[in-house]
Amino acid sequence: MNVLVLNGPNLNLLGKREPDIYGHETLADIENALRHRAFNEGVEIDFFQTNHEGAMLDRIHDARARVDAIIINPAAWSHTSVALLDALKAFEGKVVEVHLSNIHTRESFRHHSYISSRADGVIAGLGSFGYLAALDFLTR
Repeated sequence: MNVLVLNGPNLNLLGKREPDIYGHETLADIENALRHRAFNEGVEIDFFQTNHEGAMLDRIHDARARVDAIIINPAAWSHTSVALLDALKAFEGKVVEVHLSNIHTRESFRHHSYISSRADGVIAGLGSFGYLAALDFLTR
């Protein structure tokens, strides 16, 4: 199995930006935990983070030919990007949407995610463990 982990805008600031909401772990910490779990499960895993929506769309388009599943934390694009939704609809593999915080208990504009309608599963509010839970879901 090949899994692509995508992270959207501002997630490069994990551990520094609003740690009371997003935690103290960095994106590198999350990637290391996922690499370890993926290795133990015999899963090939790749990571990509961007603050540029077009770059995210290109990575999803490229994934169509080489990836079995996507774990995505679309961050703020969850609530704004129909383009991201459309790109994921063109991807035929499994998609798991992950949010570090519980978007349903935050500001009202965060309660709706365009991405959720395409996702095979949605994990919100479990912090960095959500990524591991997504990988476990995909490997079962």
